[in-house]
Amino acid sequence: MIKFNVRNRDWQNRDLKYGTFTITDMIYKQSMVKTRSMILLMLTLNLAIAQNQNDITQFNSTLNKFLNVRDFCISENSSEAFFTIQSPLQDISQIAYIKKKNNEWTEPELMPFSSSYMDLEPFLSHDGKRLFFVSDRPLNDSNKEKKDFDIWYVERSGPDQEWSIPKNIGTPINSDLNEFYPSLSENNNLYFTLESPNGLGKDDIYISRWENGSYSTPKLLDENINSPGYEFNAFISKKEDFILFSRYNEEDGLGSGDLYISVKDDKGNWDKARNIGAPINTKYMEYCPFYHEGNQTLYFTSRRNNLFPKKFDSVSDFQEYIYESNNGLSKIYMTQLKINGHK
Repeated sequence: MIKFNVRNRDWQNRDLKYGTFTITDMIYKQSMVKTRSMILLMLTLNLAIAQNQNDITQFNSTLNKFLNVRDFCISENSSEAFFTIQSPLQDISQIAYIKKKNNEWTEPELMPFSSSYMDLEPFLSHDGKRLFFVSDRPLNDSNKEKKDFDIWYVERSGPDQEWSIPKNIGTPINSDLNEFYPSLSENNNLYFTLESPNGLGKDDIYISRWENGSYSTPKLLDENINSPGYEFNAFISKKEDFILFSRYNEEDGLGSGDLYISVKDDKGNWDKARNIGAPINTKYMEYCPFYHEGNQTLYFTSRRNNLFPKKFDSVSDFQEYIYESNNGLSKIYMTQLKINGHK
């Protein structure tokens, strides 16, 4: 297994294995600048990810009953998962959850705050007591007109307790523009996507810092992350030492949308983001990353498609093949991705 060291950015002198594929790395202990450049090159060459398509699997067949599933997050102890389910044209959107009981996932259920409005992009806080999400619901029950997309949250006192009613996170994060895809660091700094005419591109990634019990005015991440194009769906690590996000139709992309990674240097600045490469990225759309640091698993949404013509024995055989396969609709996928040395 390739080990990417975020803290000291060294490659260890050992055989690194993924399945049956072995890469022997080299001792690389020269200047810090050269070391970091080498690691960025390695990322470009896909040496920090699974080695073939077989290492990337659907999260769970339970979710194949839905036409479009996206925006996955999972609790620290991997006992709860939250995700978005959508209609074929994505004009209906709800948040569902599953729990692990007796080592099996339960049947999906809708979150209790579900309504006729669009809810999507859940993110569970690290203590499991607050679930952030995005919605176009009005600010209060007296108004039935849809709002622009804002970041909301619900709270609970523990894993088996009831969720509160939804609360709008308010200013300075929410505005009369669209805010999407909240992701929280361990110190409660909030990263999110904003559609703003004042950004670098069409969609950009911002940070709002948690300072003295409240959120600060959002700041645009620099040009090593954002560009004149589309940057969105950012996942931030607990210690804010790496960030995963999506870009759309980039020159170095493999398809319509790809996952990218950037790490912080020793001065706390973001390195230039690099395409995470195949086989995670494909010619199809990859987006909505979530990384579980405890079990070093990357979860992400993809519209990959490996269907091919074949003879079917029955209608049920046809249905099973279409629904269970990677069929070009949004599904949740997972793979091992080792990123060592979190600060």
